[in-house]
Amino acid sequence: MKPQRGQPQLGIKQIALERIELLLGMAQKELASNPERAKRYVRLAKKMATRYRARPSKGLKRSFCKVCNTPWVIGRSVRVRLDPHSRCVVYKCTCGAERHFRYKK
Repeated sequence: MKPQRGQPQLGIKQIALERIELLLGMAQKELASNPERAKRYVRLAKKMATRYRARPSKGLKRSFCKVCNTPWVIGRSVRVRLDPHSRCVVYKCTCGAERHFRYKK
């Protein structure tokens, strides 16, 4: 069965997801020695996800800053706190951007 025009083949999306995971893992390892290269890896992963319409898992979405593309390493490039009033986990990046993720009590 041929894929229709505009739709990626089944195996291609799986390969893209694997490569996105690899790129984000390499970005976290590279953050300490070369932060610009780490940001480049994140940009490449985002571009690949857009091109192949591949959505990374929820854990991978929470592994980098949407504003500055810095990979998040807790204690080094991001601060994490709980906000009990709004029931959110707050991630604050070194660039000053904040992301809120809801949690159940």
